[in-house]
Amino acid sequence: MKYLFTLTFLVIQLASTVFSGALHLTKANFDTVLGSHELVILNFYADWCRFSNMLAPIFDEAADKIQAQFPGRAVLGKVDCETDSSISQRFAITKYPTIKVIKNGQVSKKEYRGQRSPEAFLQFATEELRDPVKIVEDFKEFANLDSTKRYVLGYFEDKNSSHYENYRKVSSVLKDDCIFLAGYGETVRMMHPPGSDIISFRPAKARSTEDDETFMGNVESLDELTTWAKERCVPMVREITFENAEELTEEGLPFLILFHDPDDNESVKKYYEVIQNELLEDKQNVNFLTADGNTFAHPLQHLGKSKKDLPLIAIDSFRHMYLFPDYKDIFVKGKLKAFLQDLYSGKLHREFHYGPDPSSSEQPLIDGKVPETSSSRKPAKEKTTPPESTFKKLAPSKNRYTLLDKDEL
Repeated sequence: MKYLFTLTFLVIQLASTVFSGALHLTKANFDTVLGSHELVILNFYADWCRFSNMLAPIFDEAADKIQAQFPGRAVLGKVDCETDSSISQRFAITKYPTIKVIKNGQVSKKEYRGQRSPEAFLQFATEELRDPVKIVEDFKEFANLDSTKRYVLGYFEDKNSSHYENYRKVSSVLKDDCIFLAGYGETVRMMHPPGSDIISFRPAKARSTEDDETFMGNVESLDELTTWAKERCVPMVREITFENAEELTEEGLPFLILFHDPDDNESVKKYYEVIQNELLEDKQNVNFLTADGNTFAHPLQHLGKSKKDLPLIAIDSFRHMYLFPDYKDIFVKGKLKAFLQDLYSGKLHREFHYGPDPSSSEQPLIDGKVPETSSSRKPAKEKTTPPESTFKKLAPSKNRYTLLDKDEL
């Protein structure tokens, strides 16, 4: 009996050792784990990396805490990028350790950038799993929303339904891009037919003239609802801030930026319209952004400009910054499109160094000055240099994971 007790104890101890800590993910179980948990935090590591080895015991302890707090809802997984390179390539991992966040099967735009301690990971998971939907108790709240924000509005028969659960899951993925509100029962009875739930999108009126748009798909389909909401909550044009600059630079696309006064909504509206009407096909090649000219005064200085010159438009290619010669030219159809084409072809870089191409019919302004004509170009040894990119300095390290607040190991 004593022997049996000892053996049972050892089996329990072995099982505890095997199944504690972060779950090791491979090709065999990767998609199953991601598809069966609301939140998955992934540690992409390499055994030879000193920082990976320092993080490992902390991540394992955090995994146990989160498993105990949220059994079945959240899991911490680890991927050995040397042995499972296909997974690391799928997520474009180039630095170790990299911590990715997956919510309801969707990769979050933001990597984990918090403190690396078990308590911080637990706090992060708690925040991510908190229901981001604000329940509206008085229907009048729907009529008094901030017109500068984007909203997804849900009108439900019953909160305890699969429709609301899908709505909640979508909100957890897009909570940084839209505000999600929901009403149910008598509060919103007038807003939906009996037995049917309605979900709609309300754009920011300060920058759009569009009305609410109702989701016409199948609310039972999480994928369909997620795709619809993502297309509306993640706009063609985004505002760059110090908080999101790192994740935007990680996307690797050049920036086309409208620098504007924070009180100037008119130039922002016009910029939106031009991009929507003329530049949709460029979405895969460039990030369309707006920037508060007061907050980002430093890039303006690199361009030889100041707040009094707002609004203005520039490209940051992560090598150099190029000034759109005259903001008013965005009202001339094709001008902004041509500016982007000149970036793709290398013309902007070439002309900044050597002056206008022989075929150029116009001489673009550079830092407010007309460059030399092609017939009197400077030789290569006297070439000029365009302003250096300022936004690339906000990008994360190419060698390993970094944090904006430098709260590292």
